[in-house]
Amino acid sequence: ASDVYKRQGFMSNADAAAELSASDAIPENSVLACRNLRKFYTQGSETLTILHDVNLDIGSGERISIVGPSGAGKTTLLHMLGGLDVPSQGQVLVRGRDIAAMNDRDRSRLRNRELGFVYQFHHLLNEFSALENTAMPLLIAGEKKLKAFERAAALLDRVGLGHRLKHRPAQLSGGERQRVAIARALVNEPACVLLDEPTGNLDGDNAEAVQALLLELNRELAISLVIVTHDLSLAGRMDRVLNLHDGNLHEATA
Repeated sequence: ASDVYKRQGFMSNADAAAELSASDAIPENSVLACRNLRKFYTQGSETLTILHDVNLDIGSGERISIVGPSGAGKTTLLHMLGGLDVPSQGQVLVRGRDIAAMNDRDRSRLRNRELGFVYQFHHLLNEFSALENTAMPLLIAGEKKLKAFERAAALLDRVGLGHRLKHRPAQLSGGERQRVAIARALVNEPACVLLDEPTGNLDGDNAEAVQALLLELNRELAISLVIVTHDLSLAGRMDRVLNLHDGNLHEATA
């Protein structure tokens, strides 16, 4: 471990992995898990710790929500679970593979195959149609264009946008854009979809429609959902509600 780690009482990833006991074994049905996950930033002699030893298991088809005050590190945790950010220490395991230990190329490939992402703002590419935006992950993975478009069209039809395939984002409503983003997240049939405030930019009716759609797709496709949200109504519809506070993750109490 580096001197900084030693001063702060932190372990290296190798040391942390060595401490995993039998009780820390990853469940067989786990699609996404983390062990002893920590995130901190050091400037000079000061260290700001965002996450403390977070442990989490997400089973196949399971729905969980993560709630907590603004600035608690919810999005930071979601980014590390999705391989978009690297933890300071600990492991993130996607189907048993430690994504935190991979190089950038392998991490990107695993994200493309196994994980989907939906954000508060849809992040669609404005110059492309709904069909092209939805098919993008398949095209990036090397799928043939015809097959990618067939899969994308089927999903868009499933989310109620079969009549809007050729429309660009500027021609779609906010709720429609978010449904395109959901279809894009599902097009590769990932093990888990990570969602950051998916209804936070929608009005009440569209938020309710998106919530219902997510639950329906979860039941039909058995894809796990991890949702970061301030919407307690949405959080309460998940199998588990977890609270992130002061860098620690706990089961929320009623």
